[in-house]
Amino acid sequence: MSRNPYVQKGASANFSVPFEGPPETFYFVLLPKATMLALAAAIEPLRIANQLTKKQLYTWHTMTEDGAPIYCSNGLRITPDEALKPLPSNAHAFVCAGVEPEKTCSTPVLNWIRREYRFGRSVGGICTGAFALAKAGLLGGQRFTLHWENQPGFIEAFPSLIPSPSIFESDGRITTCGGGNAAIDMMLALIEKNHGPQLAIMVADMCIHMRSGTQSPQRSSHSVVIGSRNPILLAAIELMQSELETPLTNTDLCDRLGISRRQLERLFKRYLGQGPMAYYLDLRVSRAFTFLNETNMTVAEISIATGFANTSHLSRQFRAKYGDSPHSYRKAWS
Repeated sequence: MSRNPYVQKGASANFSVPFEGPPETFYFVLLPKATMLALAAAIEPLRIANQLTKKQLYTWHTMTEDGAPIYCSNGLRITPDEALKPLPSNAHAFVCAGVEPEKTCSTPVLNWIRREYRFGRSVGGICTGAFALAKAGLLGGQRFTLHWENQPGFIEAFPSLIPSPSIFESDGRITTCGGGNAAIDMMLALIEKNHGPQLAIMVADMCIHMRSGTQSPQRSSHSVVIGSRNPILLAAIELMQSELETPLTNTDLCDRLGISRRQLERLFKRYLGQGPMAYYLDLRVSRAFTFLNETNMTVAEISIATGFANTSHLSRQFRAKYGDSPHSYRKAWS
């Protein structure tokens, strides 16, 4: 077999598929600070599918706005194959992003995304790539997702767009995933759609990856995290998370849960080692930290969005948890 960058020699594993057509082509648009884990997780299943079948089922290319290298979120530099250009008619484009997604997508990239989608291409987002798709105006009425850590900031930036908690979503010509190993599941679903479940199973085995369904959540359940399946405690935490902008009082929580204040205090102390209001405050300060990192919201706007009376109140609590004021923290990373 001739040397082919897309079909590499494997060990003993192989799988025959009846395919003689042109390969399906993927273009990965790399934004600065993209997550390398998610990029590799998207490309490797394509490589392995080719390796197993000894056929060029897929080809893949990396692109940046101007063809110049970018630095990933881990500091490693990637030199792309080429700059942005018009894509072939059968191509899929994925925007690969990572940290600070609000700041890393330029106007030329947004215009390119809009043009390619208008010309009928399938367009997707990996990790926080949904920020770029939203800015390009492609997500209205679509099911989509992005990394769970960035979802609160995304909702603040695009309040009319609500991401799914699932690891990946495919809706028409829009396909998105939450990053990390979720990109493997997304690509396995595409492989299964094109070439059947047996090939997808073998690719997953080669990745030593246990497949998750489309609707699998990105995060472990609260019961796993806190080591309790107590339904009242879990309901209390869900209430707190849904009411961060206008925090509930102890009395409000107890009324909604139908329990006494003493019972609520006992549950939190037993399983979480702190009272319900202390836990609630920590949730709000943590959300403020997320907004500070992932959005362009002012500290005053963040204070309102996380239920603090004013910026001074937020600053005191933020400093107590993170050792610095919100203003100083943001300035240090600017």
